[in-house]
Amino acid sequence: MSALLELRHIRIELPTRRGTLVAVDDVSFSIGEGEVLGVVGESGAGKSITAAAIIGLLEPPLRLTGGEILLDGDRIDNLAPEALRRVRGKQIGAIFQDPLTSLNPLYTIGRQLVETIRTHLALSDKAARARAIELLQEVGIPGASERFDAYPHQFSGGMRQRVVIALALAANPRLIVADEPTTALDVSTQAQIISLLKRLCRDHGTAVMLVTHDMGVIAETADRVAVMYAGRVAEIGPVRQVVKHPQHPYTVGLMGSIPSIGEVRERLPQIDGAMPRLGAIPQGCAFNPRCPQVMDRCRVERPDLLPADDTLAACWLHDREVVHG
Repeated sequence: MSALLELRHIRIELPTRRGTLVAVDDVSFSIGEGEVLGVVGESGAGKSITAAAIIGLLEPPLRLTGGEILLDGDRIDNLAPEALRRVRGKQIGAIFQDPLTSLNPLYTIGRQLVETIRTHLALSDKAARARAIELLQEVGIPGASERFDAYPHQFSGGMRQRVVIALALAANPRLIVADEPTTALDVSTQAQIISLLKRLCRDHGTAVMLVTHDMGVIAETADRVAVMYAGRVAEIGPVRQVVKHPQHPYTVGLMGSIPSIGEVRERLPQIDGAMPRLGAIPQGCAFNPRCPQVMDRCRVERPDLLPADDTLAACWLHDREVVHG
């Protein structure tokens, strides 16, 4: 599978009066055409910041200070703002966490869709309107022609999220960056949105970067998963392998904290401690204060991603020199 999106050693910094903090440190991964890559981790892991960097929407004072972002082999992280705006929407669509704040409350959803379509596609008003109604039908808005002139507040949360997905698909992008697209929705609506995303990806061949903290959503939707911790990738690999046979102690902890339908437990395992603050990331492996398998080496040396079964894990437990030495 050829890589549609590549991140190479991305570094994102946050300057403060007390010094520069590193929010994302040396993150690399790729997404193939038509592939769904899930990015998962606790709050503060760097998931959403990485997603924002890809679509060029890092909020100052956050800034991309190292690495490269390539779309179909061409760098996009160094584009001028106007050139990046042409890429965003046309080649990369975005679905944000809160559908209410993603839509302009002063404009009808039809106007917002038509404006987006005409910005990126050479269509007349009539053709753009027809395309907008077609998109609303495709994402499951009942009575799309009648709802075309409705305002965002006239839709439920789930219907607003469907409109946001329609906006993301408006220009037939090759990649969609979905940042927590189901967090603000109830469980049944979540399932509908996930099913919709999967179907649209299959029908359009669109690649998706799905950012979430919910491993259930990842297991249901993604082809591969990248587990992030303290601004770095802790483990990456095929979703079935990572879910069933996690190789990083952090991933093991995440998987162990998910209840199983067929297993009765009085108490679920938990990961002691909390994600470190940006200004207090420990030396060596950032997970070492919480890790049940910590070694002396973990406290002084930071591991890169190492081969671990069918995944890659940033853990010294998989250092072949140690394992076989």
